[in-house]
Amino acid sequence: MYQSQLFTKTAREAPADEVAKNAQLLLRAGYVFKEMGGVYTYLPLGLRVLNKIANIIREEMNAMNAQEVLMPALQIKERYEATGRWSDEVVDNWFKTKLANGTELGLGFSHEENLAPIVKHFLTSYKELPFSIYQIQTKFRNELRSKSGLMRGREFLMKDMYSFALTEEQHQEIYARAQQAYTNVFQRVGIGERTFMTFASGGSFSKYSHEFQTLSDAGEDTIYLSRTKNIAINKEVYNEETLQELEVSTSELEEVKAIEVGNIFSLGTKFSAPFSVQVQNEKGVSQTVIMGCYGIGVSRIMGTIAELLSDERGLVWPESIAPFAVHIIAICKTDDSPVYGEARSLYTQLTEMGIECLFDDRIQQSTGARLGDADLLGIPHRIVISERTLESNSLEYKKRSENDVKMMSRTEFVQLCTKKA
Repeated sequence: MYQSQLFTKTAREAPADEVAKNAQLLLRAGYVFKEMGGVYTYLPLGLRVLNKIANIIREEMNAMNAQEVLMPALQIKERYEATGRWSDEVVDNWFKTKLANGTELGLGFSHEENLAPIVKHFLTSYKELPFSIYQIQTKFRNELRSKSGLMRGREFLMKDMYSFALTEEQHQEIYARAQQAYTNVFQRVGIGERTFMTFASGGSFSKYSHEFQTLSDAGEDTIYLSRTKNIAINKEVYNEETLQELEVSTSELEEVKAIEVGNIFSLGTKFSAPFSVQVQNEKGVSQTVIMGCYGIGVSRIMGTIAELLSDERGLVWPESIAPFAVHIIAICKTDDSPVYGEARSLYTQLTEMGIECLFDDRIQQSTGARLGDADLLGIPHRIVISERTLESNSLEYKKRSENDVKMMSRTEFVQLCTKKA
């Protein structure tokens, strides 16, 4: 893409009412546009990042043989009454609305009650179990406060998966595979080293659920972490019994702040029993299906990465989710100059190789402003082509996550890109 064709622009300052670092940077860099607290439009650059995160998640869910669907955001009151969740006392952050005829509806915050009747409709034999179904969909939650940017939204993108099993053994097998898939996701998006599977309350269905918590001073959660044993415990389940069961002592644990980027729960039959999601087992005995749920905040991951992997100059995207891999900047005065021609030639070559490039062709703007924009946008690899580099038959290369500038030949840079591809 030619940068001059982007309809968005960078800004020196973020809106005064935006206090979260991730939102400030994403707004300034033109990745998102703030509509209201906790509600953002994803602009071209931001949507590229969001889609790449979603695709990594999709690949890992598909690898565990989960099947993708897309359910409606509008939710039927009677289904949630059947499970006892329609009451505001049970779910206190639910957006609700009405049809023109007065029928009450909810706006999707979770989809167990949507999916259970669908599974009941199609499930005919125990031999069809186990299986998992997921979607990547916009969710709505009426948060009382929304000052954390993309990390706590009133409207946000989420991957939610639901598993269906005949036996507890089948359920635990899916649960373990989901744990590994989530670990893979966070590793691939660049926060694996900072993200820990954390023991949390399992409610009435199991002793524990598991959260995936990313260490950050901006986090709203408190966890107790043993780095040597790779064990983390949510503050709500931090007690002597838990410590003994996990074989960890208080002296090994440090109290840290973290952002919950994913969670997995055993649901038992809470959502299958009200809809009679049953099947006859191999002995001909009717058995209620066991469910699990598995959530990842897609947009929350984007906000978390912007919060954690940025520096004083701007965003620093991991290569796996960056909107472009290479940012090419031509330092010249006219578009018919040899410098511009060399930059455009490199852009064309890399694009034809399948390498995504942003070409800063805004030659009328100052060099300082354009280099500042490059730092703010956070694209992993920057190439500057100028009269000086042309004279030495080289390119000026800088990796966004590093400070050093290197001179290399065009051939060397193309080879570098080829290795990364």
